[in-house]
Amino acid sequence: MPDKPVIAVIGGSGLYNFPALKNVQMVDIETPFGKPSAPIALGELSGKQIAFLARHGIGHHISPTEVNYRANIYALKAIGAQKIVSVSACGSLREDYAPGDIVIPDQIFDFTSRRMRSFFGEGMVVHVSTAEPLCKAFSSQVLEAATAAKGVVHKGGTFITIEGPRFSTRAESNTFRAWNMSIIGMTASPEAFLAREAEMCYAIMAHVTDYDVWHISEEPVSVEMVVRILMNNTELAQNAIKILVENFDDTRLCDCDHALSDAIITHRDRIPAETIQKLDLLVKKYLVR
Repeated sequence: MPDKPVIAVIGGSGLYNFPALKNVQMVDIETPFGKPSAPIALGELSGKQIAFLARHGIGHHISPTEVNYRANIYALKAIGAQKIVSVSACGSLREDYAPGDIVIPDQIFDFTSRRMRSFFGEGMVVHVSTAEPLCKAFSSQVLEAATAAKGVVHKGGTFITIEGPRFSTRAESNTFRAWNMSIIGMTASPEAFLAREAEMCYAIMAHVTDYDVWHISEEPVSVEMVVRILMNNTELAQNAIKILVENFDDTRLCDCDHALSDAIITHRDRIPAETIQKLDLLVKKYLVR
């Protein structure tokens, strides 16, 4: 196994197809939660190891609801990644967040209903704090990198995750605007919450592709529109990642690496041995006898 990656990137499979990435290896990982969406691509960027995972599989064949989020996060944890940047498409629910812009959100609203949201259960109850679901320190670094890459970047906002795979109705879109949601997408949840349970720093670089369907003077969102904007923004995202890696500081000015310290409520002697074994990577430091 190569050196531990300084960061892991979750996004489209085309994101790591750029000349600056050297010595790329594809690594297959098995997890207690099954296989991740795709093999993890490990490569060198600016002399540092970095990992990429195609969230929807190579060729985008996995629906948002069907993504094995637990396996994806667990696999990145298993290879030693401590920080994850999610590169995501989103619709804007605000006039000032325009298509082509980048948003670094600071809050998430989970409006999904069919997803496995936690690693825990099976005799082990854990109540992790998600008041601040995104790592502030790492989000600030992503913001600086995206700005340095010459993107039009917005700091903050609430990212609502809908179940999908369909786009919203106009009534739904207007309701989300009334709730003061800023951007809308289909994958931030439960990915961010699982990263929190895995004690990994997690930040989102959200690329605005459309105005959802609320903006009556703009064309409603379509697959063609999303793909076009994402293609235009691919180089921008790659440059931002390159800058992020070049300026990488492994100091963790956050509490992400001990998010579970006060979260495990089940008595140690009541947790089934098979559950402890399954979750060893996540909880070993808290359950040492």
